[in-house]
Amino acid sequence: MPRKLPQREFESERGQIRKAAVQSTALCIVAMVAGYALLPNLFQFPETIADRLAFAVQADIFVLVWVLFGVGLVWRGRRHSPADINGALSGPLGPRIAVEAAFLQNTLEQAVLAVGLHLALATLLPRNALSLIVVSVVLFGLGRATFLHGYQKGAGGRAFGMITTTLPTFAGLCHRFGSRLRPASGGVRS
Repeated sequence: MPRKLPQREFESERGQIRKAAVQSTALCIVAMVAGYALLPNLFQFPETIADRLAFAVQADIFVLVWVLFGVGLVWRGRRHSPADINGALSGPLGPRIAVEAAFLQNTLEQAVLAVGLHLALATLLPRNALSLIVVSVVLFGLGRATFLHGYQKGAGGRAFGMITTTLPTFAGLCHRFGSRLRPASGGVRS
């Protein structure tokens, strides 16, 4: 059963989460605006639906690398833990791999959302806004690294990574909803 935090610690964690949320949001806004402004000048983004989907899938290889990394952490942890080497047959997770398993589960959840939304956005966004997928993938990696690094510091330690992982993907979706879901401009054809 999880340990209930005393009220003072709970409020401290909440304060750390708010601080991390502000920092992460500022970073994400700067990165998204810079990527949206600069990347279309450096790269030509695809026009056809097939090419856009291929682009999103290729970009999301880097998202899936984080899932693979999490699998590796759990696998390595199980091999070095007598309590965990038999996997689910051993009972509840031992403390040696609890963080790694939580990281893997959260990364898998985030990856499913990111990849699904990136595929949808690849068909909906205007051509130059595909730069938001690139920035989202980069921030996904930064978010996962900082989430894992801060995990043992509690919710406040994880918050920056969690928000940095999630916010850019949803920003792309909000950008599209802001355009009232009209067909993407920029020569999209099937």
